[in-house]
Amino acid sequence: MNAPQRHGMGRSQNSHHLRLGNFGKLFPCLSTWAQDFGIEGEQHQQEVINIMTAIGGPGGIMHDISGSSGDSQIPAAYTFFAQFVDHDITLDAESQLNSSPLDTAGIRSLPNLRSASLDLDSVYGFGPDVSPYLYRTEGTDTGFLATGSDVDGVENPNDVPRTAQGVALIGDFRNDENIFLSQMHLLFLRFHNRLRSTQNFDDAQREVQYHYQYIVLYDLLRRVCDPCVYNFALERICQNASSQSGTDPSYPSRFESLVDESERVIMPVEFSGAAYRFGHTMVRSVYPVNRDYPSVEIFDERLRTTGFRQLSPDLTVDWRFLLDLEEYHPCVFSRRLDPLLANELINLPVPVVEQGSPRTEHSLAFRNLLRGYVFGLPSGQTLATQLRTVGYGELINENPDLQLEELIRDLDVETQYCDQLIEHTPLFLYLMREAEILRGGNHLGPVGSAILMEVFGAMFVHQATFLSEDNWTPDKSVTQGSNELTLADLVRFALS
Repeated sequence: MNAPQRHGMGRSQNSHHLRLGNFGKLFPCLSTWAQDFGIEGEQHQQEVINIMTAIGGPGGIMHDISGSSGDSQIPAAYTFFAQFVDHDITLDAESQLNSSPLDTAGIRSLPNLRSASLDLDSVYGFGPDVSPYLYRTEGTDTGFLATGSDVDGVENPNDVPRTAQGVALIGDFRNDENIFLSQMHLLFLRFHNRLRSTQNFDDAQREVQYHYQYIVLYDLLRRVCDPCVYNFALERICQNASSQSGTDPSYPSRFESLVDESERVIMPVEFSGAAYRFGHTMVRSVYPVNRDYPSVEIFDERLRTTGFRQLSPDLTVDWRFLLDLEEYHPCVFSRRLDPLLANELINLPVPVVEQGSPRTEHSLAFRNLLRGYVFGLPSGQTLATQLRTVGYGELINENPDLQLEELIRDLDVETQYCDQLIEHTPLFLYLMREAEILRGGNHLGPVGSAILMEVFGAMFVHQATFLSEDNWTPDKSVTQGSNELTLADLVRFALS
């Protein structure tokens, strides 16, 4: 295997247009949902839209109108950490929601404008030389990340840096979409600066990346993935990524098909367009921000929490309310992983959705489903069968009872479409139903977990991460002496 490569730190005069990778398919030869359903082709696009509207549009079966989806066992902060990770590894700026379905070549031609290597290019940009607006100097020391805003005479040291007009000066503009995500971004700015105060820039950056990667692999994925699939895949990821043992030829992985000729990870649309969208079902309607604001809507116009503007100093997030930072301080939890999305995500506001868009396009569930059609994703059943043949075997049930008939029979579509949807279920809906029925909404099911572990596994095997660094362990000052590292540890350290 070639030596792991670092991506995202190149130097370019037009770095914001740099292609850092491509999208692709995990299984290019599989039939698409539309093919199995028998409605492929432009002449059937309206039928597809009608079906996806009935499933994911306002009032559809994925709309949690009554707020009946309960809580999971995952602290609410992980919803936003998962979103932060997504913005670090994927950025599709070219595909269109209402376009005709893309074939495999069309998918492969889509550039990924983030490096799928967990290197935090969404935080560091292309480094101090090319992205100087992200950095500041302390005395004679350079390489600190800028923090704090001053807009219209209002200073807020607990905000991401901004221009005088309130535009966030961060490596990925999407991390300003809501106050919890921008505050998560701020945590990593502060984490870097704490380490930079005692190390040179390169060493501090590497340590931040390694701690972040460790949390993704051993904390986030452990929490959201099916335990059996997680443990099965983790063992083989570690074996393959080890600089000592090299690649295990007996492991029937898909890792080799997930990299291009330059050893860059190809981002599969089964991951970016379906499996990793699990976080959408975890979003709560309201969150505690701090002691003074115990119940705030995720998109609250009154309090200006819709993002893309300066954070009010009063709304500085107290992470104790969203994360298990203190033993006796209660925190709220993410909603269950299931097919239901909160009302706020079925009725996304402007500017999250472009002004003038049809009402259905304000629904994130509808957008996910329609994008899955445009990307030519397979049905959940087809993908489950394929994963069984490439090494997951008995970990994935051949005929799981997902009670799809109970879910789909009440759809406002023609009867024959209901019958077909039970046999050929759109991937996003299938994965969320799998999580609900097989794992009680506390974990993804085996198919969703396998997709996550395969794609993240490719990043750890083919990119320079802490696993390829002999004997690297988390800094004891970050973990407070523990041998384990969690998101809570990083938050405590960054804010101390």
